[in-house]
Amino acid sequence: MPAVTKAAHTPGDFLVDYEEKVFEDVKAQPGEKALVTFHTVAFEGSIGFVNLLQATRLKRKGFETSILLYGPGVTLGVQRGFPTLGDEAFPGHQNFNKQIVKFMEEGGKVYACRFALQALYGHGEPSLIPGIRPINPLDVLDLVLLHRRDNAFILDTWTL
Repeated sequence: MPAVTKAAHTPGDFLVDYEEKVFEDVKAQPGEKALVTFHTVAFEGSIGFVNLLQATRLKRKGFETSILLYGPGVTLGVQRGFPTLGDEAFPGHQNFNKQIVKFMEEGGKVYACRFALQALYGHGEPSLIPGIRPINPLDVLDLVLLHRRDNAFILDTWTL
């Protein structure tokens, strides 16, 4: 077996060129909007959290950004904690909630479908993180259509 001659990686080493940016840093033009939709279950994969980060980044790039939680996506907006609400049972347990709160603190809007909240997941509106706006299930499509009419950037997220 050949001998390994390269030194092992150590903390602080760079494994990739993280400074090279291939594309221009796009910023929103005045009045541009973005909508990020979530039809995904909290903690069932990384896509929910990754796209919360994307929504925050869109907001910081100057887009008037909204998040739509519908279907299982409403589970991202439910208050959690253990043993009491707000407590972090393990590191990262509150990552969805904290990112949603940060997004709203920076001016983002978050909407949650009332049908999914109650009929599918057995929660009432008080279960939502304060600041999330519950909406009628008929508003789900209209919110998307309003953004489409305004030529908004729409990022749809689906997981099964």
